Amino acid sequence: MEFTIKSLNMLPEAAKWFVNNMGQDTLFSFEGVMGAGKTTFIKAICEELGVEDVVNSPTFAIINEYTAGNGRPVYHFDFYRVKSLQEAIDFGINDYLYSGNLCFMEWAKEIESLLPDNYVKVAIVENRQGERVITIKK
Repeated sequence: MEFTIKSLNMLPEAAKWFVNNMGQDTLFSFEGVMGAGKTTFIKAICEELGVEDVVNSPTFAIINEYTAGNGRPVYHFDFYRVKSLQEAIDFGINDYLYSGNLCFMEWAKEIESLLPDNYVKVAIVENRQGERVITIKK
């Protein structure tokens, strides 16, 4: 599945499309180069899910926890600064991954061997026109 964001004004529409296509999946790895818009897109998705908390990059905290409109937790990870698999294990990554709650992960390749097989890859790529193309790969 693919969606093209031609301008920032389309973010709410893209987020709605994403939420409508999540199905029963809960683990999402957002992939793209630095500056591709991973955090910006996750913020829009969280807004679509009814999160009222401030959504920002967990680059230094590694994980931010938000509350969706339905009262359920949403976990937002940024593994860019994780130096080893053991570090992720030490902060309890498995408890989050197997919680059944939404997990939005940036730079998940850093801990890919710890991820269950059922995670969904969300690629964000800038095309030649400067648009962001979102691709969901289940």
